[in-house]
Amino acid sequence: MRNFDGFYRGINLGGWISQCGPNYNEQHYMSFVTEDDIAKIADMGLDHVRMPVDYNVIQTEDGELIESGMKHIEDCVSWCKKYGLNILIDLHKTCGFIFDDPDYCGFFDDEKLQDQFVYLWQEIAKRYGNDEHIAFELLNEITDARFTDKWNEIASRTVKEIRKIAPTTKLVIGGIFNSSIYGVTKLDIAWDENIVLTFHCYNPLVFTHQGAPWVDRLAPDYRTTFPQTVAKLREDSTRYFGNDFDSEFEGIDEGTVDSGYFVKMFKVATDVAEKLDLPIYCGEYGVIDVADIEGTLNWFKMINEAFEKLHIARAVWSYKKMDFGITDEHYAPIYNELLKVL
Repeated sequence: MRNFDGFYRGINLGGWISQCGPNYNEQHYMSFVTEDDIAKIADMGLDHVRMPVDYNVIQTEDGELIESGMKHIEDCVSWCKKYGLNILIDLHKTCGFIFDDPDYCGFFDDEKLQDQFVYLWQEIAKRYGNDEHIAFELLNEITDARFTDKWNEIASRTVKEIRKIAPTTKLVIGGIFNSSIYGVTKLDIAWDENIVLTFHCYNPLVFTHQGAPWVDRLAPDYRTTFPQTVAKLREDSTRYFGNDFDSEFEGIDEGTVDSGYFVKMFKVATDVAEKLDLPIYCGEYGVIDVADIEGTLNWFKMINEAFEKLHIARAVWSYKKMDFGITDEHYAPIYNELLKVL
């Protein structure tokens, strides 16, 4: 399995020019993340940022580039180079698809939207390709299994076109079920040595997303801590999610979970990476800010042990706000310890 050199320990810039809610405007873009934030991230001892970007900030509905939006990517690239950080440009939303709206998925059946997607990446590649300090993530969190074949087709086409411009740029690609670990096993594209496999980890969801208003299957007042026994986690997960997350507990020893819980899950993805001799990258992981801080620190310590044991590169979600911002007040009592285990 190859290393993802320069992208081993990072952090997401969620909420800046992605998932802005009512704040898709220049005032927000100019103030949410600034050069001072990039300097702070460098001081945190991290080596890269993952920069989520929504298409509507940088591309019109007709596919034309929005130069004022592209300027924010340019600023971040410039700041990162100044402070010795690498940057992963992640297309978090494309015209016709976003991970958190099941009805907004026409992208997979619309050739015009796919053409715009490829064109956007061609233009990004012309500006930032073949720079060892910059990587590209084609699209965040493909959702339903019915998109598997179509996504493999679109991703293969996009890689082929980018490679005509940027043959050495690292291209990060995840699979179905929101870049799940299982999704890595369903990827089937024309591999090359500069492709990186990715997954996200918020397991167990009953802990990391307790109190999240967008997870409507969890009772709003449900609270738990970490670690718990396998039996308790399985019981709570089944109560709220049915059998959707049974695979989280397959082959896990009964008793209180430890870092082996994550090692067992991650091995599914690392086995694929080993077979293909490609790097593996956890592009998102984190704990919501209503979880108790002791349990939060325990979770981070255990997942970090698994990352280190399996040599998995990663980027924590997220730098600030977004209900997961590790620089926010909620995490202050554990902040210094938290930095050691990212």
